[in-house]
Amino acid sequence: MLAWLIGLPLIVGAAVLAPLAPRRWRRGVAALAVTGVLLLAGAVVLLLVALAAGPASAAATATAASGAGTGGSTAALIGAGIAVAGSSIGAGIAVAYTGAAALATMSERPELFGRAMVIVGLAEGIAIYGLVVGIIIIGKA
Repeated sequence: MLAWLIGLPLIVGAAVLAPLAPRRWRRGVAALAVTGVLLLAGAVVLLLVALAAGPASAAATATAASGAGTGGSTAALIGAGIAVAGSSIGAGIAVAYTGAAALATMSERPELFGRAMVIVGLAEGIAIYGLVVGIIIIGKA
């Protein structure tokens, strides 16, 4: 929830600056602002539901008291998530550029299909490396 409170000025700024953007950017900025506002509203509803819920059950309290979900394992899970998410985003960006270049190359010279697919596959390897790092991090926790 703290991230949304920090990001709220960015959402408001995007909504205010959307009319000032060049015509080709207006739809994208407006869609981004609307998506951010909807996600913020969903986060607020989720927070209100969590606060309105009754006290935790005895089993959940006993599990929390026994040490499950301590700070170390939580940090490891967050780190693994960041590793996987970052590598997946990076791989997506890399595949977007290399895939577009591969298609352009194959439209001119179809015999380069194999080489182009190797380059795209190398870009996808970034996501696999991130997944392996995430598994290693979780295994060490």
